[in-house]
Amino acid sequence: MPKLTVFSTNAPTPVHDHPRPERLLKGNPLRTTWEHFLTSNGDLSAGIWRCEPGAWNIAFAPGSDEFFCVIEGRIRITSNTGNAAEFGPGDACVIPAGFTGSFEVLETVRKHYVFVERNR
Repeated sequence: MPKLTVFSTNAPTPVHDHPRPERLLKGNPLRTTWEHFLTSNGDLSAGIWRCEPGAWNIAFAPGSDEFFCVIEGRIRITSNTGNAAEFGPGDACVIPAGFTGSFEVLETVRKHYVFVERNR
């Protein structure tokens, strides 16, 4: 029988990375991901993500969407057309497939995320 994935009682190994150099706009922020859940075919993952201040370009592939809810800190997402939105604790958003723009961490951020890839 499938079991619940309870984030508060699950301790996944963190994965650390930085934005790719060709995408960097400001700084070189350390990003840490705790993936709490991953489907067997890899089309859905959920967890907690933390990042230091910095900024980089983002480009979501067709069929790849992300839902997030900020736990702490502050971020700004700006589309390539210039539309910007800021998010702080309790704010939620979906970054849709095909979205291009920039992602800026204004204050060290922690967020819950759910990432869906429909093209698997």
